[in-house]
Amino acid sequence: MQQNDIKAIDGFWRAANYLSVGQIYLLDNPLLREPLARKHIKPRLLGHWGTTPGLNFIYAHMNHQIAARDLDAIFLTGPGHGGPGLVASAWLDGTYSEVYPHVSRDEPGMQRLFRQFSFPGGIPSHVAPETPGSIHEGGELGYVLSHAFGAAFDNPDLVVCAVVGDGEAETGPLATSWHSNKFLDPVHDGAVLPILHLNGYKIANPTVLARIPEEELEALLRGYGYQPYFVSGEDPGHMHPAMIETLDRALDQIHAIQRRAREEGDTTRPRWPMIVLRTPKGWTGPEAVDGKPVENTWRSHQVPMKDVREHASYRQILESWMKSYRPEDLFDDHGQPFDWLTARTPTGARRLSANPHANGGLLCRPLDLPDFRDYAIAVDSPGQTQAESTRAMGRFLRDVVERSQDSRNFRLFGPDETSSNRLDDVLSVTDRAWNAETLPTDEHLARGGRVMEILSEHTCQGWLEGYLLTGRHGLFACYEAFIHIVDSMFNQHAKWLDTSRDIPWRAPVPSLNYLLTSHVWRQDHNGFSHQDPGFIDLVVNKKASVVRVYFPPDANCLLSVTDHCLKSRDYVNVIVAGKQPQPQYLDMDAAIKHCTAGVSIWEWASSDDGLEPDLVMACAGDVPTEETLAATDLLRRHLPELRVRVVNVVDLMKLQPESEHPHGLSDSAFDSLFTLDRPVVFAYHGYPWLIHRLTYRRTNHHNLHVRGYKEEGTTTTPFDMAVKNEIDRFHLVIDAIERVPGLKVRGAHLRQQMEQRLIEHEQYIREHGEDMPEIRDWRWPSLPGNGTNNGA
Repeated sequence: MQQNDIKAIDGFWRAANYLSVGQIYLLDNPLLREPLARKHIKPRLLGHWGTTPGLNFIYAHMNHQIAARDLDAIFLTGPGHGGPGLVASAWLDGTYSEVYPHVSRDEPGMQRLFRQFSFPGGIPSHVAPETPGSIHEGGELGYVLSHAFGAAFDNPDLVVCAVVGDGEAETGPLATSWHSNKFLDPVHDGAVLPILHLNGYKIANPTVLARIPEEELEALLRGYGYQPYFVSGEDPGHMHPAMIETLDRALDQIHAIQRRAREEGDTTRPRWPMIVLRTPKGWTGPEAVDGKPVENTWRSHQVPMKDVREHASYRQILESWMKSYRPEDLFDDHGQPFDWLTARTPTGARRLSANPHANGGLLCRPLDLPDFRDYAIAVDSPGQTQAESTRAMGRFLRDVVERSQDSRNFRLFGPDETSSNRLDDVLSVTDRAWNAETLPTDEHLARGGRVMEILSEHTCQGWLEGYLLTGRHGLFACYEAFIHIVDSMFNQHAKWLDTSRDIPWRAPVPSLNYLLTSHVWRQDHNGFSHQDPGFIDLVVNKKASVVRVYFPPDANCLLSVTDHCLKSRDYVNVIVAGKQPQPQYLDMDAAIKHCTAGVSIWEWASSDDGLEPDLVMACAGDVPTEETLAATDLLRRHLPELRVRVVNVVDLMKLQPESEHPHGLSDSAFDSLFTLDRPVVFAYHGYPWLIHRLTYRRTNHHNLHVRGYKEEGTTTTPFDMAVKNEIDRFHLVIDAIERVPGLKVRGAHLRQQMEQRLIEHEQYIREHGEDMPEIRDWRWPSLPGNGTNNGA
């Protein structure tokens, strides 16, 4: 170990600390050329100091290791509130000024660096998309390890340094994500080096892991399968050598694990190293303010001193604090870092803030997709064929996986549901990733499998996000009701994508694709707890530039939509499709046309003959589509003079005006489909008010009546779920009779029949435990003049 190395590491650390404090407090006077005055202090002091010096310490030491070993590494910070530290380090190594030339690496640039932080028109306080080198904002705690492992999958030369805050370590998602090491393949994957940063406090409370005996903590971490190394203290003279030695041991161990697996064929699950770093909260900050301890207490968590602008005594403390880093030894007269400070830091793409893996769109290769048309379900006549739509999707994904085996840039994620969701054809070409114990009775478990299953939606989502943000592709299949578990993670990712689109140097990344199946209308066996379509409402809250929602009504539409989503970039695509046998309506040619349009009249199901209809029957979702068609069949048989138009919606965003969403229909196009003044009965997959929200500006909105899920559920038959929520064919017919002018009298007999059929249904299912044969066996009639044309 060279003293010059320690000097350079310490200098970089002190400089990063200085710049971090300056970002929190200063508007001007960045090099303290004059005593701090009121005009130099920001009017609003925002940011977080407490975790920042520890993050700066780790960053400085990782710089040394990267330069010494020529490591390919990225740096993820679970305590995202340490934003000023990562911004400071990116400025010190030059990347920040490269991507933001106006924030130059000199005194004027330093002043702009300070001013912009948590300031109107500036940058956020977190490690946000604006921060070079970041793929993990960390504003919401709990996901740093899952993101880190997602980044390491299929990146064999990458080391991901993942700092876990001790407050973050108390979250459920983080506690589960420690188990990601059971899924990491040392042959084809990179490595994750977790660093548990114990600084003892959250906002106002101690942290659990900082207050248990070290032997108990070590037992916990060893129980997770890691080899923990401990570095503790506050004296830089001790801490720098200790950290260098510990990082050397950990990185040597990672290299040895990979060498044994890759060169010697060692298949035993390794015990990966990790580091526990214990430092004071607010390390190197003021020891006390107003007689109260600050350093190494919760008081240093955010801004250690408020009202600095108004109190000269606080300004004196701040000035002494900043001068304790000896800025005159760090920056020259022009404000540029001295060469000795950065001489042993990485250069070019090896810099943590410039590594292309943290700007994954730069590395992204398109998927080698098969032709989805080759997987079509044969449909000779609408509604006559029955098939499991997601089964057809599974065959398509099987070949997506197989064609990506060499490039290793596609994985399928889900919580133990690949087979349940009818996607298990993929298991004929790959296995489930697994690096823990296997038994003779296990099936499809193997190191290096492309299917990622763990019974934690949080971990699946985090893995996929890390995988996508480093330039690869994937799909997350989940039961519809339980995708809500990742509501907040979806929010964060959608915001990341939205912000990234406005950052020129951020290259587009593959879209986050959800398949929501086992949905609300076919959860009859699991019951009320598994019945909730509300994730769609949450998604639609996000920016129109980011979100897309699709309701393919059959297998061929699902194949077309899936192909489109896998090719897209910078979106969150939500596909909702059932896995149970269901009618198939469109041949592949018609499906492609329908999905391209997003919404269209189904001529073969309509009886308006190109004239203005008396009634529009609209639908979105596979079960609502079936019930709408069954209701239309009843209307056509009993009221043949009624002109009915059937409109199917596959792209939900088509309902919005084009001014609100890029997929939205123009008012004239919407009016041509849904008319200006005729009643519209709309059967929708989810909560009905969302359709009203999307269409409230449309001309004919006052004639729009939506039926959807209204929180009526239980363990019952499939059709009874529709009845309980009044989207079934009988209720839809009654609704049509109620709303078409002049039909209340003419349709009185039919209405009475429908009401009687509802009574008979209730009696039948209570006696037989299944739906009536006329419901189970219903098919769209294949009769001349009654819908034999398969065109959409």
